[in-house]
Amino acid sequence: MIWLGIDTSHTPLAVAVMKDEQVLAEYKSGMKITHSIGTMPAIEELLKKAGVQANEIDAIAVAKGPGSYTGVRIGVTIGKTLAWTLNIPIMSVSSLEVLAGNAPFFNGVVCSIMDARRGNVFAGIYMNGETVKESHMSLEDLLETLDEMGQPVLFVGMDVSIHWEQIKEVLGDKVQYATAALSLPSAAVLIELAKKQEATEVHATVPEYLRVTEAEANWMKEQKKNGK
Repeated sequence: MIWLGIDTSHTPLAVAVMKDEQVLAEYKSGMKITHSIGTMPAIEELLKKAGVQANEIDAIAVAKGPGSYTGVRIGVTIGKTLAWTLNIPIMSVSSLEVLAGNAPFFNGVVCSIMDARRGNVFAGIYMNGETVKESHMSLEDLLETLDEMGQPVLFVGMDVSIHWEQIKEVLGDKVQYATAALSLPSAAVLIELAKKQEATEVHATVPEYLRVTEAEANWMKEQKKNGK
């Protein structure tokens, strides 16, 4: 069975092609690129290197968010379009879980984060292969939660560096920071996680932002102000 994995949910771009348990080809980049321009060429080049024709793909795995609104939409839209065109199943996986999947053997809590600005983060907390929590929250609340768990914590993600001083200040010796290589999402890991899931109906596959958009938030504020 041949899988195509796509993750465009944040700054990194990750694409992989797997056949059964073998990674045929994988691409990942931590550079800031425009996913709307770079994703399809990366997929086409990777399929070419793997010697796979588009009509040979059996299933699609896509990272569904959270992350960049635009980035998440691009990856999900490309995945859905390919799945619909090729009439193949699509599975979607949390982008935070994909990051945490880089550290499956850590003895403690794995916490993946993406910066959400203004002191907030998208955070996934995982332990013993299970999801404890995935949420949009303040960094302060996240660190309080992790401190109360009383376990060693491994942080994963490119944006950890932004908050590392505050993280270290609160969690002290209990915390570790994954290497740069492990902080980039892997589309091969995405595929492995997708294999454990049931296929989603193509049109039911949607982004999961874990928070409302700015436009929605402003609309709700306006409604509340007007007593509606």
